Amino acid sequence: MLIFDIITIFPEIFDSYLKESFIKKAQEKGLIKIGIHNLRDWAKDRHKTVDDRPFGGGLGMVLKVEPIYRAIKELSSLKKRKRKRKIILFTPRGKKFNQKMAYQFSKLDQIIMICGRYEGVDERIAKYIADIELSIGDYDLMGGELPAMVVMETVARLIPGVLGKPELLKERITKEKGFIEYPQYTRPEVFSPKKGVCWKVPKVLLSGHHQKIAEWRKKHRKIIEK
Repeated sequence: MLIFDIITIFPEIFDSYLKESFIKKAQEKGLIKIGIHNLRDWAKDRHKTVDDRPFGGGLGMVLKVEPIYRAIKELSSLKKRKRKRKIILFTPRGKKFNQKMAYQFSKLDQIIMICGRYEGVDERIAKYIADIELSIGDYDLMGGELPAMVVMETVARLIPGVLGKPELLKERITKEKGFIEYPQYTRPEVFSPKKGVCWKVPKVLLSGHHQKIAEWRKKHRKIIEK
C-alpha cells in the first residue's frame, strides 16, 4: 500500500476529489491510503497561527517552519522508519514533475506533500525538511493543493489494480521507453456538427483487423518518456 499524506491549511479542498472514481475505489481496495492533514493542528498558540510576515518586508504572509516541522516529524514517526519515503514541497521554482518521477514515486511506501499558500513557505523547509521541490508547470498557483492532486493521481494510476483491469495499464506501457498515448474514437462513426461537415472515425479502426489496428496505433502513438 502506498500512503499519501498531504499537509494543507485548506483540507476541505480535497473532499469531493477523494470521493470519486478510481481514487475512491483504490482506497476501498486498500491499494492506497490518503491522509489529509490540517497544518493548524500542529500550531501551538490558541489562534492556531501557521503564517507570519516575512523578514525584510514583503506583500504577503509566509508559512512558518515550526508547525510544518512538527507535522513532518509526526507523520514520519507514525510509519516504520525503514519505509521508502519522499517529502515533497510544491513551489514554482521546483523541478518539473514528469512521468519518470511518477514511476519512481509509485515504488515508494509513503509520500508526504507540503502544500504552500500565500507568498510561500519559510525557506528552511525547502533547505532542511523537504527531499524535493516540485512544480507541475511554468505558472504560479494560489497553493499546492492542485499540484498535490496531480501528483497523487499520476502516481496512483501506476499502481497495479488501481485502474481496474491490469490490461488497461499494461497496454499503455513500454518497458524500454515509457508511457504510450494514441488517438482514440468511439460511437458515432460519423458526427456532423453542421450541414456539409462530417467528422469520421478512421476506417482501419472499424475494420476488425487487429494487426492493421495495432500498426495504425503504433504509427500515431506518442511516447511519454520515463
